[in-house]
Amino acid sequence: MLCSLYNGNVHIWNYDTQQLLKSFEVCDLPVRVAKFVPRKNCTCRLCPVVGHPPHSAVYDMTIKLWDWDSKWQCKQTFEGHSHYVMQLVINPKDTNTFATACLDRSIKVWQLGSSQAKFTLEGHEKGVNCVDFYHGGDKPYLISGADDHLVKIWDYQNKTCVATLEGHAQNVSSVCFHPNLPVILSGSEDSTVRVWHANTYRLETSLNYGLDRVWTISTLKGSNAVAIGYDEGSILIKLGREEPAISMDSSGKIIWAKHLEVQQANLKSLGAGIEVKDGERLPLTVKDLGACDIYPQFIQHNSNGRFVVIYGDGEYVIYTAMALRNKAFGSGLEFVWSADSNTYAVRESMSSVKIFCNFKDSLTLKLPAAAEGIFGGTLLGVRSAAYLSFYDWDKGMLVRRIEIAPKQVFWSDKELVAITTEDSFFILRYYADIVVSDDGIEDAFEVISEYSDVVKTATWIRECFVYTTVQNRLNYCIGSEIVTVSHLDRPMYILGYISAENRLYLSDKDLNIVSYLLLQSVLNYQTAVLRNDFDTADSLLNSIPDSQRTRIAQFLEKQGYKKQALSVSQDPEHRFELALSVGDLKLAYSLAAESDSEEKWRQLSKVATTKNDFALAGECMSRARDYGALLMLATSCGSKALTEKVASDALTAKQYNIAFLANVLLGRSCIFRSYLLVAGWKESLSEINPKLAKSLADPTQYENLFPNLEEDKKVEARLNELRDHFLPASAYANMPVSLVIPSCSGNVFSGLHDFSVSFVMCNDRASNIIPIPYRPSTVA
Repeated sequence: MLCSLYNGNVHIWNYDTQQLLKSFEVCDLPVRVAKFVPRKNCTCRLCPVVGHPPHSAVYDMTIKLWDWDSKWQCKQTFEGHSHYVMQLVINPKDTNTFATACLDRSIKVWQLGSSQAKFTLEGHEKGVNCVDFYHGGDKPYLISGADDHLVKIWDYQNKTCVATLEGHAQNVSSVCFHPNLPVILSGSEDSTVRVWHANTYRLETSLNYGLDRVWTISTLKGSNAVAIGYDEGSILIKLGREEPAISMDSSGKIIWAKHLEVQQANLKSLGAGIEVKDGERLPLTVKDLGACDIYPQFIQHNSNGRFVVIYGDGEYVIYTAMALRNKAFGSGLEFVWSADSNTYAVRESMSSVKIFCNFKDSLTLKLPAAAEGIFGGTLLGVRSAAYLSFYDWDKGMLVRRIEIAPKQVFWSDKELVAITTEDSFFILRYYADIVVSDDGIEDAFEVISEYSDVVKTATWIRECFVYTTVQNRLNYCIGSEIVTVSHLDRPMYILGYISAENRLYLSDKDLNIVSYLLLQSVLNYQTAVLRNDFDTADSLLNSIPDSQRTRIAQFLEKQGYKKQALSVSQDPEHRFELALSVGDLKLAYSLAAESDSEEKWRQLSKVATTKNDFALAGECMSRARDYGALLMLATSCGSKALTEKVASDALTAKQYNIAFLANVLLGRSCIFRSYLLVAGWKESLSEINPKLAKSLADPTQYENLFPNLEEDKKVEARLNELRDHFLPASAYANMPVSLVIPSCSGNVFSGLHDFSVSFVMCNDRASNIIPIPYRPSTVA
C-alpha cells in the first residue's frame, strides 16, 4: 500500500504484515498524489505540490501531459477550467479519454489530441473535489463528489445526472466505483465512508473509524480490499466475502457469475486425453448463459441438478440449469434447498420462514425466537441467538433443538450431519424412524465425534466429511481420524465430488477450477475398517492402486492394526518402522540391508537386544559402528573374540576411548601411575625448557613423594604374570582373592584414588572372558 503524506514523505506498507517497507523523503511540502506504475516494475510516480508536477492537474488551472519515456517532455496542455483542478482520472474503457474535477463547480471530459474539453458536466453548487469512471462496460457512468456534501452519478454519453446521493455532513473529498463489487464508495471530511449500492443507489452502510477527515479511497482490481486515507492514518478493509458465486451439480456442470454475467462450464469437455494433475488449473471451455437481473451473491444447484438458484440483493431467481430459463422468483433474506429436489425454503424476515414445494407456497413456520439464519438439507435448520432448531420439511414439525451457535450445517446423502462453529465442528447421526413427541425427538441425534478444527467449506462423500480450513488445508474426516489430502497455496472453495472420476473439485476466488484425486475405494476401505468389517475391507484392497497403499497402511497403523499395515504398505521406510513395531526382525533386517543406514541398524540392534537375539544385535551394532554398545554386548556375553574385534574396529574408527577400554578388559592395558614415562618426559621437555624439566620429580629419585610405590611395582609384576593366563569362567564363584592378588601389607590399590573396582579376566573353554571385580578394601 502506497501512502503520500502531508509532511512530504511517501511510505510503502505491507498490509499483510503491517510493516513499513520503504520511506521516501520527497520534499518539504505536502505530497499531493502517489501512484504505482506497474509497467515500470512497481516504481512510484510522485506528484508533490511544487510548481507544476509531471502528468498533472493542479493549481494553475491547466492540465499538462508529460511523456515519461521522452525525459518528461511536455506533450500537451489542456485549458478550460477557471479554478484549481482537484483530480484527474483516465477512463478505463478508453484511455484516450479522461475527466477532471475542479473547484469551478464543473466536471470536464477531455480527449487526448485536443486542448479543449469535449463537454462539461455542471450541477454541483460548490467546488468539485473528486471524480471517477465506472469500470464495467454496461454503463457510461462517472461519479463526482463536491463541497456541497453531495455525490452525483452522471451519464457522460447523454450528459445528464442520473442520481444524487445525499447523507454526508461535510465536503465530499473522495469517491470511487468498486471494480468488482456493485458498490459506490464516498469519503468525506465528516470522518465517514459511505457504501452505496451501485444499482439501487441505496445506502448500505456507513463506516467511521475515528481517524478524522477522509481524504482518499483506493480499490484494488480483483480484490475486495479498500484502502482509506485519513488525517490520522490509513487503514485497509475488505468488503463483502471473497467466496465466489459458483455451483456444480453431480454430473460436473459448473455455473458461476462474473458480475452480472452468468457462465457455464462442463468437466466432460476436458476429454479423455487430457492429463489432470492435483492442484493444477483445469482448461475448461466456458459458455455464456446471459445476464442476470440481480447481482449474484450466491448460486446453488438443487439435489438433482435440474434447477439452480441465484440470490442477491434480497431477491432470488430459480432458473433451469441448462438454458437459464426463469422458473420462479421472490424476495427474502436467505434461500436454501431441501434434500428433495422440488422443495426449498426462504427466510423472509427474522420471524418468518416459508417452505415451498413444487414452486408453490406450502407452509410457514411459526418460530418461537428470531431466526438469524437457515440451513438446507435432510431437515430444515433454523439458527437463533441461543440454539439451532431442526424442522421437518413436510409438516414443519420441530424435530430437535440443539444448544449450539452454528456457522454452517452440512448433510450427507444419508443420516450424517456436520455442524460447524467458529472454532470446531461436530459429526452427528440422525435417526429418522424414532417416534416423535410434542417436545420433538429426544434421541433424534447422536453425537459421534467432535473436532477442534475450523471448517471453511465442506462436502460429504458417503460417510466421509471433506473440508477446507482457514489454514488452507484440504482434509477429510472419517471416523475419529482426520487425514490431510493437500496443503493449498491459496484459499479454495469446495464445489463437489464426481465419483466416476474419483476427483474432488475446488475453485478459488478468481474462478480457477482445480481438482484432487480422492479414491472412493480408499474411503470405502477405511469405512469398512472402522466398522471392523475386515472381509469387506480385504475385498476392496485389490481395487486400491499401489500408490495409495502406503496411505492405507498409515490409516491402519493409527487404528492399531500394525500387522495388516505392514502387509499393505509399499514404503520401505514405513515398512521398516512397522517391522520393528511388530517384532518381525527378519523383515527389518532385509529392509535395513537394502538401505544400509546406520540409524536403521542402530534401531534394529535395540529391538534385537530386547528380543534376546544377541547374534543379530551384535551384527547390527557392528554395521552401525556403535562400538560402545558392541563392547557392552561383548563383555555381557563374555566373548573374547568380540572384544578383540571391538578393540581393533574402534581403533580404526579413531574411537580411542572405546579401543582403550576394550584393551583394558583384554588385559593389554593397565590404568596405573605412569612413573616409567617420567624419564622420557624430562628428556623431551629439556629441549624446550630445561629449567622446567629439572623441576619434575622423578619417582626413582624421590620415593618419599610417591607413597606405596614399591607395593605398586609388586602389583604390576603380578599382573604381568597373570596377563596371558585366563581362568575358566566356572572358577569365578570359588576363586579366592589370593589366587588373583598376592598378600601385601596395606591397600595395594591405594594409589588408584579414582577407581573403586579393578578387573582381572578369566577364560573358559570357549575362549570367553569374564570380568572379575576386585574391591581394594578386602585386601589385607
